[in-house]
Amino acid sequence: MKIKIIKSGPYLVTGNVPLSKIEFVIDENNSPICFGKKERIETSETYSLCRCGHSNNKPFCDGNHGKIGFKGEEIASKNLADLKNNDIETDKVKLIDRTIFCDHSRFCLREGGIRKLIDDGTEESIEIAIEEAKNCPSGRLTLINKENNESSESEYEREIIMIYDSGEKVQGPIWVRGGIEIESSNGDNYDIRNRITLCQCGKSENKPFCNGSHWVSQERQAKFRKKWGLD
Repeated sequence: MKIKIIKSGPYLVTGNVPLSKIEFVIDENNSPICFGKKERIETSETYSLCRCGHSNNKPFCDGNHGKIGFKGEEIASKNLADLKNNDIETDKVKLIDRTIFCDHSRFCLREGGIRKLIDDGTEESIEIAIEEAKNCPSGRLTLINKENNESSESEYEREIIMIYDSGEKVQGPIWVRGGIEIESSNGDNYDIRNRITLCQCGKSENKPFCNGSHWVSQERQAKFRKKWGLD
C-alpha cells in the first residue's frame, strides 16, 4: 500500500488501500467531540485522489489540476527529527505536540482545551485530554500516561478516510491511517506515521500535509493558534 504524490497532480494510491468517508460529530459549541459512522467508498486497486481541490468528481481526480495550472509544491519536512515540538509535561502525563501537523480539526478545544485539562490534572480532565489527543486526525497530539506509560495512540488498519467537517460545513483533510508509505513527487519518502492528514483543497502552506486552510485563512490561523496557545 502506497501513496505517490504526482508533481502538479493528484495522489496516486496503489495496493488496494481501503477508502472511506466520515463526518465530525459536533457539540453545542461547534467543537468536534467524536466521529460519526464510517462509510466505505468503492475503488479499484489503484486510484487517484484530488489534490488541487477543483475536481468535479471528488474525492477522485478528474484532471482539472492541469486546466487550472495547479503547482502543489511540497514544502513539509520529510524527517520528523527536523521538527520542533511544543511538548508539555506534568507529574501525571506528557503531551507530545508536533505543532506543524495541526489541521485545525479542533478536537483539542473541548472543555477549555487539552492544555487546560492537563493543567487541571483531575482524573476526569485527564480522561478527556486523552480522548482529545486520540481523536486528533493529524497525529499532532499524543498523550502519554506516566503512571503506566500507556499512549493515547490507537492501533489502526491501513486505510484512507475522507473527512467532512460538519461544524464548518466543508470538506476536511484526507486522513491516512495505519502507517501507509507516502512518496514525494521527487521520489523521497516521508517518515511513515500512524496517522497524518493530507491537503485536499490545494491551499495548505505545509503541503502535502493539511494545515486547516480548507476553512480558515492564514491570518485567522495565526490568531487561532495565539488564542489557544498552540504555537
